[in-house]
This record gives sequence, C-alpha cells and structure tokens, in this order.
Amino acid sequence: MATKWQQLIQRRADITQELGGLRETIEKEGRPLTAEEKANADTLMAELESVKGTLAIEERIREELRSLPGHEDENARAERETASRQVGGDSLTPFRNLGEQLIAVRQSAMNPHNPDPRLLGIQAATGASEGVASDGGFAVQTDFSTELLREVHQASILASRARRIPISANANGLKINGVDETSRANGSRWGGVQAYWTAEAGTLTASKPKYRQIELVLNKLTGLYYATDELLQDAAALGAAAGQAFTEEFAFKVDDAMLVGTGAGMPLGIIGHAGTVSVAKETNQPAATVLKANLEKMYARMMASSTPRAEWYIEQSVWPGLFSLVAEVGVGGVPVFLPPGGLSAAPFGMILGRPITPIEQCKALGTVGDIIFGDFSQYITIDKGGIAQASSIHVAFLTDEEVFRWIMRFDGQPIRNSAVTPASGGTDTRSPFVTLATRA
Repeated sequence: MATKWQQLIQRRADITQELGGLRETIEKEGRPLTAEEKANADTLMAELESVKGTLAIEERIREELRSLPGHEDENARAERETASRQVGGDSLTPFRNLGEQLIAVRQSAMNPHNPDPRLLGIQAATGASEGVASDGGFAVQTDFSTELLREVHQASILASRARRIPISANANGLKINGVDETSRANGSRWGGVQAYWTAEAGTLTASKPKYRQIELVLNKLTGLYYATDELLQDAAALGAAAGQAFTEEFAFKVDDAMLVGTGAGMPLGIIGHAGTVSVAKETNQPAATVLKANLEKMYARMMASSTPRAEWYIEQSVWPGLFSLVAEVGVGGVPVFLPPGGLSAAPFGMILGRPITPIEQCKALGTVGDIIFGDFSQYITIDKGGIAQASSIHVAFLTDEEVFRWIMRFDGQPIRNSAVTPASGGTDTRSPFVTLATRA
C-alpha cells in the first residue's frame, strides 16, 4: 500500500502530465484555451501548488526525523523495502543536487540501520558496515560524479588541452601503440616509413612504421573535505562549497602533475622528461631573467607541426621581464612585447604570434619551468569517468564536523618519449614541449 508521501509524489506527476497534455492539444490545434479548459487548468494549478507545499512540509519533517538515532518513519520504511526489492533503486527520485546526497550519506553514517533508500542503489563495492558508521560506503550519484569530473577538466588549464581518453568501468589502465619516432630524416619518419618516387613499371620499395607501447595506469588523487554542522543544514550550500573546493583543488593538482609529475603513483610531467627540449641560457645572462634571444630560440625548437597549437605558459613573475624586452634598432630600440591596446589594456597578449597563459603551476623565475612553450595536445590522459566519495562522522567529532573523502582516478604522460632530430639534420632537436634552462 502506498504511503502518503508516495501518493503525493504520484499526484504531482499526474497533474503535471495532465497539464502537459492540455498544452500539447492547444498547440497542435493552434487555438487558445476554451473557458472550460481554462477553468480546469486553474483548478489543476491550484491543486499542484497545494501538493508541492505539502511535499515541502513533509520533506522538512522527514529530514528532522531522519536525524534522530534509530528513527524510521512509515515513508522511509516503505521506500527502503521497495529499494531492497529493486536493486539500483531505479524507481526512486534521484538526489536533486550533490549537497542533498552528502547530507543523506552523513545521516546514514549516524543511523546505519536506516539509510536513505536512494543510497542503496549506488552502494560502493565495499558496502556500508552497520558496525562501523565511518565506513560511509556510498559512491557519488552517477550524474554528480560525471559532472564533478567534467568541471575538473574545465577548471584545469593544461588537462583541458590534453588528449583525453575515458576508461571503461572494468579497466584500470590503457595500453596503446605510439609512433616510435626520433628523427624526421628520410627513412625515420613514423619510425621507418618512407615514400619513393618510382618510374613507370619500376619496383616498389617497402617500408613500415615502428611503434612503441604507451602504458597508462590509473592513479588515485584523493582529498578530505571538512563540513561544519552549520553547513550541513543547507544542502545547496554544502553542494556548492564541496563542489567548488574539490573542482579547484583537483584541477590544480592535475595540472601540476602534468608539469612535474614523477610518473610513480602519479602522472608523468613534461619538465625534465626525455621528450622535452631544454634551451640553454645565453652567455653571461643575468640571473632570474628572460631575454629576447631565449624566446626566439625556444620558438625555433618547437616542432613545426605543433607550432599552430603551442602556447606560452608563464609564472606571473615573468611578466615584468616581458614588458621590458626591447629589440635594438640603431642606437635605440622598440618594445618586443606590447599587450593589445598597450599598457592601459589587459596584459594577456602573444609572443611571436602564440598566446600567453599565466598559470600557478609554473616554477619560480629563473628556474626551469618559469616559462614553457608547449603543445599539450601531445599529452595523453586517462580517467575513470567519475569521482568517488565516502564520509566519516568520527574523524572530526569534537569539532562538530563531517569529513568527506574524494577519490579521482587519473593518469597521463607525453605522447613522445624523445625529442626529434629535424629532417634537415643538425643537433637542435625539436619537441612539442620546450623549456628554458636555469638562469642562476
């Protein structure tokens, strides 16, 4: 037998469907409402508002009751029994936002015998232990999990430019064939592919590419978020605060790993990588400076195919040096860098026609990584497709805080494992990633 709560939910759905059908009819027939139809619509709208108001009151009461240890009201019991018969809880209304789910997880930890039935369908593999309330074994609802990961990629400056490959649910890594190319000379492109001009009826010469295996294994990026009891009273505020905090923090750590990651338990960074070119400083170059000659030589070491996509990434302390660069002309000089509109406009401009993007993860002025010329479409990343979460009411019990744990599965590395000798020969190798050596 349906509970009062379920009856209200069903009535709300019936009224909405009836109103939708009425609108569809008049739009199809291209006419206004008749007097009878208008009166019926007014009656339905009044009833809908009444039902919604009653539901709001019922929901508030249910939230208060659920916070009481050991309490299980008629509606919760009926929903739990329904959920236990329907694995996945497909017929239940999903959580409206991330904050609402986090509050439900907290309440299930406080009262493990009466979890929100909507959590049962997204229970983590380890499950939630009735004996240990801190287990909090529930995953983030799928749409929230996916959205959080999407926002991390959007907030990440470097990851958003990389070549991203989502990993399926049953996999923990990826092995793909990459071109093993160390030179652009004849016979070396694509590791051994070569084309020949051949006379009529002449014999064709065979060649083939050489591949290397690129292996990416998902690593865990984790974090803890402390939510005060006051924040836990407001689902919308909790969802917004937690979402923003971890979007920004995870995005920062992903970008940082793409620059300096060791590849051991984390992504492999481009700084110091065998496939990255490092341009030497100029003779007698002062410490902690960036010269016009540095920029010109860095630009010259970028792979030609990557130049249209490459960008300059700088630490903000590099700006003053860029503003003061001049090209000598006779006994005077002209500025090398001027932002659009001059110094009165926003300083974001270009160097040699390529955009400048300041990022926090670049390194201190004068050290490797303070200025990078890179094409991050030549960096490959994998992720699991979501962010997992669990909670504990015990870690910060004395300060009246709930602790939420977040886990993101991610890995990445440069596509090329070595710099490339140009087709013209010489020792100045090229790469999609170019850094400037330390100027101490």
